[in-house]
Amino acid sequence: MKFGWLFVASLLNNTGASFLWPLTTIYLHNYLHESLTLSGLVLLGMSLMMIVGDSVGGYLFDHWKPYETGILSAALATVAVIALIFWHGWPVYGYLLLVIGFGDGVNMTILNSLATRVKTTSTRHVFNLLYVAMNIGVVIGTLIVGYAIKFGITTIFIIAAVCYAALTAVVAAHFNVAPQQHRTDNTKSDVKHSRMPVLVTLILLLLLAINLAYSQWESVISVHMTNLGIPVLKYSLLWTLNGLIIVICQPFVTRWSERFKIENVIVVGITLFAASFFMLIFARTYVAFIITMVVLTFGEMIGHPALPAWIAVKAPSLEAGRYQGFANMAIAFGRALGPLFGGFMLDFSTFSVLFMAVGMVQMIALAAVYLRARRERLRKKRV
Repeated sequence: MKFGWLFVASLLNNTGASFLWPLTTIYLHNYLHESLTLSGLVLLGMSLMMIVGDSVGGYLFDHWKPYETGILSAALATVAVIALIFWHGWPVYGYLLLVIGFGDGVNMTILNSLATRVKTTSTRHVFNLLYVAMNIGVVIGTLIVGYAIKFGITTIFIIAAVCYAALTAVVAAHFNVAPQQHRTDNTKSDVKHSRMPVLVTLILLLLLAINLAYSQWESVISVHMTNLGIPVLKYSLLWTLNGLIIVICQPFVTRWSERFKIENVIVVGITLFAASFFMLIFARTYVAFIITMVVLTFGEMIGHPALPAWIAVKAPSLEAGRYQGFANMAIAFGRALGPLFGGFMLDFSTFSVLFMAVGMVQMIALAAVYLRARRERLRKKRV
């Protein structure tokens, strides 16, 4: 598998998706005059369909044909986005977003699973660069949306459809990778009944915890900042800062991180990421939020790409799709549960308690992962 085309596919997929996700709440509430609760339910439904897609994509990658699965998932999402150009009233808009969520879930699992087949560079390097592609796509998409929305909602859907159509073309032209051929009846049975290692399960829980925390930035923190008298525009500029730092600094962070053991890199990255939530407890000025976002972004760059890379290293060769499917499911679960968790906490407590809670959850999950990895390493030394 050639990494260059994986990078392009990830870039196109995330650019196209970033035309849809940020726009959903604004479009449903301001254009279609639906409630914010309905907007939240639509986004939750899209996340849940991505989780279903992650599971289906992982299964089909391991048990069917990666190439055909990739084409079908990309084409399904493309057809749904094209349909949005012509039919974007309620409830058709919501139904089509569910289809797109499913297609994206399958496709992202296929991309990550194929990344484990790249042999020209290390798995960690591949996942770090895919992380760069994802963030470049988000930056490009969100910037274009801001300028293109004045030409009408149809223009947004046309541009998104072009991105998804290009993605389908790239998958069709360059993803024709043969499935694993050394599988026998016995190995099929082993794959079907294989037991996931405890360390991988703990890494999945850590992925869920950090994405549950991350989703607070995408939901309740905007409310927190406006309560402090900070305008929404300044909140959105923090995301621009986040994307620019990642695009500029991730290649340097990647080269630095590959000098150290993967578990040590994750400890540094996730500790910084979790620390940013403890910093939020005391943030009251815009400068404080900028500093907090910088700390969060560096923790994100160091720790986040290493987690699916570590899962890829631990996965049996015949189960790459299954393991990457679980990784994407953990991320999607965290993003889906985050706003609900944040809202529940704020109904009974304060923002400070919420930030403390998500920070502690991350540190507990990180400690469990590190201690288990250390235990396994010491066991191997004894053997």
